[in-house]
Amino acid sequence: MAAASPVESLQEEATCPICLEYFTDPVTLECGHNFCQACIAQCWEGPNTAASCPQCRETVQQRNLRPNRQLANVIEIAKRLSFQAAKGAGGGGVCGEHQEALKLFCEEDQTPICVVCDRSRAHRAHMVVPIQEAAQEYKKQTETERQKIMSEFHQLRQFLEEQERLLLAQLEKLDKEIVKIQNENITKLSERISRLSELISEMEGKCQKPASEFLQDVRITLSRCEKGKFQQPEEISPELEEQVSDFSQKTIVLMETLRKFKDTLPSALESLGAHRQVNVTLDPDTAHPDLVLSEGGKSVRWGNTRQQLPDTPERFDTELWVLSCEGFTTGRHCWEVEVEGGRYWAVGVARESVGRKGRISCSPEGGIWAVEQWGDQFRALTYPVTPLSRAPSRIRVCLDCGRGQVTFIDAGDEAPIFTFLPGSVPGERIRPWLWVGLGSRLRLCP
Repeated sequence: MAAASPVESLQEEATCPICLEYFTDPVTLECGHNFCQACIAQCWEGPNTAASCPQCRETVQQRNLRPNRQLANVIEIAKRLSFQAAKGAGGGGVCGEHQEALKLFCEEDQTPICVVCDRSRAHRAHMVVPIQEAAQEYKKQTETERQKIMSEFHQLRQFLEEQERLLLAQLEKLDKEIVKIQNENITKLSERISRLSELISEMEGKCQKPASEFLQDVRITLSRCEKGKFQQPEEISPELEEQVSDFSQKTIVLMETLRKFKDTLPSALESLGAHRQVNVTLDPDTAHPDLVLSEGGKSVRWGNTRQQLPDTPERFDTELWVLSCEGFTTGRHCWEVEVEGGRYWAVGVARESVGRKGRISCSPEGGIWAVEQWGDQFRALTYPVTPLSRAPSRIRVCLDCGRGQVTFIDAGDEAPIFTFLPGSVPGERIRPWLWVGLGSRLRLCP
């Protein structure tokens, strides 16, 4: 058996051998043993005659009982030491009534108790076990419940992941169907625009010919125009057809008809015209060293540390900018950029010859045409800047190289954001351009 600690030895010495609790008003017999005054009086009930010590059985005189004040002081010290030892071992595991360590657990009342409580009437008939044994049992029950909860959460997570896979598969299928329909519509519109453009050129050519040649197939020409579903030509009167010799009157009527077609077709073609959606990839050779590009060059974010990259002539060394690999000199093109976080970013285009070293003006004068989010402000990078409404989460950039024009559209509701006037973009190679500031992230949409 392990040796008793000094505190336990002190507690044992401060315990009455009759009641087994701390001495209360301790007295000393002639033999030197100590008892509670009430306990020894109860043992010696009867006349004031000779009696024996309950511990050693030596005969003593009852009148020779002497109060032991020093032992009473030691008992108070023992009580305090017991309280402090119990607090140090269990952090407050002390009986509030008896100042004893809570070493037992009453299963009926579901509460820790001390050895004195165990002997009291309140717990005498209850099932009591050592507190460590009870703790182990409750730990097993807790572990069982923990495993049960983990199993339920695992099943729930599997269910959610399966639902996620199903929804993503449905979304991918829907996206493919939408892209297919969009491509079919673009093809049909492109063919129609091509036919209308040929018709316009043919009609303009005929207007330059002499009236005799012009009138040879005028019915066929007007019939083709009518099939185009634009403004119908005025019908030629039978009387006018009979007067073939009256060239001047015939020419006036037909020229008026063609003029109406020419006034109507450009706006119609403009409405039918579509920008070709292009696949844009960021060029890592142009990215500032503080910018981190994703694998595949579809997204860019601001990094915490500068990367060790070669300082080539193509790389921006001061501005947090990056260009795309693609560039355009002719045609109409569009692409979309999604904002995935941050309050400092810009989206637009830049000319191929834009400066790469040092500070550069972020404006058309510096070769940049863009819209920018700067803190709480969303604005177009004109000079001076043009305030705009709330920034969308997805922006479509439309570049018309023929007109020298850049237009920005909210890809969510198709609402226009801002347009740089036609002719403002020079006739040189133009590349998609992004600026990414602190905490921001931009992604090129497929």
